[in-house]
Amino acid sequence: METAPGRRSALLLAAVVGLQVLLLAFQVRRREGGPRLLSVWVAEAYAPAARWATTTVGWCRQLWRNYLALRGAREENQRLREQMAALQLQLNLLAARAAEADRLSRLLDFRRSRVDLPVLAARVISASPAASARVIYIDRGALDGVQRDMGVVTPDGVVGKILEVYPSSAQVLMITDRLSGVGALLADTRTQGVVRGTGGPYLVLDYIVSDEPVHPGQRVVTSGLDRIYPKDLPVGTVVSCRPSSPFQVIEVRPAARLDRLEEVFVLLSAQASAPPDQRAR
Repeated sequence: METAPGRRSALLLAAVVGLQVLLLAFQVRRREGGPRLLSVWVAEAYAPAARWATTTVGWCRQLWRNYLALRGAREENQRLREQMAALQLQLNLLAARAAEADRLSRLLDFRRSRVDLPVLAARVISASPAASARVIYIDRGALDGVQRDMGVVTPDGVVGKILEVYPSSAQVLMITDRLSGVGALLADTRTQGVVRGTGGPYLVLDYIVSDEPVHPGQRVVTSGLDRIYPKDLPVGTVVSCRPSSPFQVIEVRPAARLDRLEEVFVLLSAQASAPPDQRAR
């Protein structure tokens, strides 16, 4: 077993040898004018670490740039979504205003084409919540001169008649209600009948005899004999007909879009709503 002084001597010898090797490597060159051997050793030992460090730093830098770019893209996408939502809202508002302008233009055209009718423009403010009732409410009432049984129309055709009147509003019974009826006739043959509601989306034209020629697509207009609606206002279009005795069963689609009512006209005067020959008397 070596003693402690022997171990120190061995260590000292190894240190001296290592120092000599380093000095020798520092002095020796691999070739004339080339780098010293120590520099070559250091470069060879440092190169892998430098490459790893460079690669790691580059990867981290790229990762950071991608993170910043992704974060910026996410924020940009959020801004674009908000802008799209705002633009869609503006587009919807413009579309609604355009639709309203179109409706008002058609109301104005109707008013100009029927200057003989004293009418009052009204807005639909609500509808009955009952599924079986076919009534709507308008924002005109007794204070505006509205009375019971006055007709209600649109440029497309007949809507119904005033059922109940309140100071600033009124209830309108639509022509599709089972209790509703309109004096009507076939526009091309002038054959008279009565249109009544069914409680559903269609109407029925009664009292047309079986031998009367009727076909789908025929127009049905008001006859004026009920003293509520003027003559020749559109009521609807024949959808189907089938023979029966003594009268045909004729189904009619309403001319007015009763499911899209927003503005209507109230016919103010029963005298003005009478047929022209009766007004002249």
